[in-house]
Amino acid sequence: MIKRFLHFSLMLLMAVFASGCVESREDEVLSWMAREKSQAVPRVAPLQAPTVFVPADYDAAQVEDPFSVAKLARIFAQEKVKGDNSLIAMHINRRKEVLEAYPLDSIKMVGFMEKEGRPTALLEVEQHLYQVNVGSYLGQNYGKIEDISESQLQLHEVVQDATGEWSERSTLLELQE
Repeated sequence: MIKRFLHFSLMLLMAVFASGCVESREDEVLSWMAREKSQAVPRVAPLQAPTVFVPADYDAAQVEDPFSVAKLARIFAQEKVKGDNSLIAMHINRRKEVLEAYPLDSIKMVGFMEKEGRPTALLEVEQHLYQVNVGSYLGQNYGKIEDISESQLQLHEVVQDATGEWSERSTLLELQE
């Protein structure tokens, strides 16, 4: 056992002495780094000169008050005229049908049949069944049924966009199992 320990110690001592004989490249690397650092030139883009802010004069006497009653009345009058000529005008005086009280996403098409030679869709709303034909209205956006097939019904809705303009869009209600 002692012989093995002495043999191991001798090998370790020889490895330490051999490593001291190897030439170190640390000095060479440090000199290369110093040389590269001294030759490096930074590339910085020049800053642009700041723009000069010129304040605008505000004269409240020349500008109409945005909260004046006259301005609001004029805007409401324009809206009323726009509404009379729009797509919504024909729906205002019409008697509402039962299915117009429900949003379209709560109405399910659950069946199709032909009644007296006319296509008829079966719609389910809150566990009640309704029969609708072409020309019936449903949904809260004045949706009028244009076509009924075995798998879907197509309707045209009149919707208001963010600017207050009324436009038509086509919507499909598909058969659900």
